[in-house]
Amino acid sequence: MHPNPAFRQADTARNIAFARAQGFGLLAVATGGAPLISHIPFLLSEDGTRAEFHLVRSNPIARLMSDPLPARLAVQGPHSYVSPDWYGVEDQVPTWNYVAVHLVGQVRLQPQERMRDLLDRQSAEFEARLAPKPEWRAEKMTPDVLERMMRQIVPCEMQVDEIAGTWKLGQNKPEDVRLRAADPLAAAGQGQEVEVLAGLMREPPA
Repeated sequence: MHPNPAFRQADTARNIAFARAQGFGLLAVATGGAPLISHIPFLLSEDGTRAEFHLVRSNPIARLMSDPLPARLAVQGPHSYVSPDWYGVEDQVPTWNYVAVHLVGQVRLQPQERMRDLLDRQSAEFEARLAPKPEWRAEKMTPDVLERMMRQIVPCEMQVDEIAGTWKLGQNKPEDVRLRAADPLAAAGQGQEVEVLAGLMREPPA
């Protein structure tokens, strides 16, 4: 996370809401070599203390979870390159604006009999966002096919001990300079959800 306090002013509730809305992140654990990383969808409790997800049984991270394992779940939001020319003032340098929230805690395997409940809740969460599309449900699958597929994945949980967010939106610049950069970023930004990022840049600093 960026160390500048100007980018770390979002409160815990906003960071939790952001992570819950994204629902997808990078799970990282340390090993004797390079860290292991998995890209996972997840469910985060309303109070931000528990993240639930599943992994393929053969995932190297799952194989390390015989005991609770320290981990970090990094949730990336909108981001973009920012050209110094967009500020309209001299002596600026290129940068990258972004939003990210990290969840830190212990991950552990859950009993396999919880897999169906987790699958149902995960699919219900993300299917609801597609309304008015009729909701997909596991009951649509042939029972033995569903059972065979569920045996290939394992339910997991992170007990979240720390939540930290970086909302790097140009808060270290004068307001008029920050706002001046928002329009060209929205039009020509390089990254992801650049119009969303520009909208956040136009908001009063959190």
